[in-house]
This record gives sequence, C-alpha cells and structure tokens, in this order.
Amino acid sequence: MHFRAQKKLSCEVSMSETVDTDRDGNPLTYMDIIKIDDTVADDIDVRWKITKMISFIKEQLSERERQILVMRYGLGDTPPLTQRETAEKLGISRSYISRLEKNALQQIQNFLEGNT
Repeated sequence: MHFRAQKKLSCEVSMSETVDTDRDGNPLTYMDIIKIDDTVADDIDVRWKITKMISFIKEQLSERERQILVMRYGLGDTPPLTQRETAEKLGISRSYISRLEKNALQQIQNFLEGNT
C-alpha cells in the first residue's frame, strides 16, 4: 500500500524545489521561473481612476480648490509647491490653504469611492 501511494506522488513536484542555478550560482526554483508580474488589471484601474479624478477636478471643484491642487501637487507639468508658497502666490493664509486642500482631497476620495 505504501509503495502504491508513493508511486502516485512521484510525479508531483514542489514549487520551491531547486531546478537549476543562475549564472551567479543562486538556486532557481519553479516559482522563480513561472512567476509573472501581471499588473494589467491594476494598471487599467489606476488609469481609470486618474481619468475620473481629473474630470472631477475640472468639473466639480471650485476654481480656488483647483488652483490649490494644481499648485500643491504639480499637476499640469508645474512644479509642486509647499503650502506656504501656495499661500503667498494666492494671497491667503497657509491654514486656509490647508483647509481647502483637505476639503478638495476629501471630495475626490468620496467621489472615487462612490464610483468604484
């Protein structure tokens, strides 16, 4: 009985079994050979979210909120600025920049969570 069970298992191979070695002498396993980094679905999801976020920023946020996000995060090929630099350019306080930025980001997050 034991030999029959062993015969069935003789064709099975562990995914972590060493198959060969690479040119540096490190062992290669089946997992190393078979592993595929398939990120197509994630890439599509990220692109979709970016597209939705950009349209939301353009259509739903106020002009001031839009300006703040563009300046703070360097959107549209502009260099990102600090809250202090943004406040100086817009002529408002840094704390007001912080509140508007936080509010705009919260609106975007709520929108994206509602559309996923």
